[in-house]
Amino acid sequence: MIYTVTVNPALDYVIQLKAINPGEINRTDKAQFLVGGKGINVSQILNQLNVDNTAWGFIGGFTGKELVRQLNVKKIVSDFVTISDDTRVNIKIHAQKETEINAAGPKIDAQEIAAFKARLDDVNAGDIVVLSGSLAPSLPTDFYKDLLPAIKENGAEFAIDTTGQALLDTLEYKPLVIKPNLQELADLFDTSFNNKEELFAAGEKLRKMGAQNVMISLASEGGYLITKDHIYYASAANGIAVNSVGAGDSMIAGFVGTYYKTQDPVEAFRVGMACGGATAFTEDIAIKSQIDTVLPQIKVEEIR
Repeated sequence: MIYTVTVNPALDYVIQLKAINPGEINRTDKAQFLVGGKGINVSQILNQLNVDNTAWGFIGGFTGKELVRQLNVKKIVSDFVTISDDTRVNIKIHAQKETEINAAGPKIDAQEIAAFKARLDDVNAGDIVVLSGSLAPSLPTDFYKDLLPAIKENGAEFAIDTTGQALLDTLEYKPLVIKPNLQELADLFDTSFNNKEELFAAGEKLRKMGAQNVMISLASEGGYLITKDHIYYASAANGIAVNSVGAGDSMIAGFVGTYYKTQDPVEAFRVGMACGGATAFTEDIAIKSQIDTVLPQIKVEEIR
């Protein structure tokens, strides 16, 4: 089983109109509520890959009920902790320019945190827990790191998609995979890259610090995978990028879901790149037919 963790999910209220006139009444052309959350995006791709998964996190109020209802429609299995505060609502305005107003998130108390940690009792050897997305402001900054001893003690693996010190603090627990993009990798070491060798050195440093596999996303230029023994390059798929939101989540999902089935990091990398590309080419998270179209385009070569 794969468990995806979205501790601060949202309902995205997406509003479309031709123009916004400040100070006046504006009427929308179209409006809808959509489920938002990085771990939820991972679950959507895992479903398309036919990999059993359960979405974990915190939900509350009428917004939380609507979020779960939408997950049920998508056939995403979930087991959220119900909290007393309301799940946040983010506002996405599509007009002359795209404008986003993101809520900070609900208050989560100690009892609710304890209820979430009890979910880890269900984790078994061979399972993978995917931790991704921002923390609600009421959660401690080391929330993710605090979950890792129990995950590892149960014989499971974890993948983490976060940045900065929060990422570095997890490396001692040996994540299955991490996925910095070029800028995030540079920021981790407060540097810039003049050539590929410097990039590889930074990725290798992360591996030596504990990461089992390091995927480096280069967006339209493809990506690299650094393993214990080799460095691989994968070309990007050909297509028109229309949506970067969820592409990184899809890449993580493709890697984790495929590794769960095959234990092959190179094939996992190939499928991860295909899933990321397929999502980038659509307005929503990719579906299986879109992934299957992109997959033959992804060629992986060993470069070291």
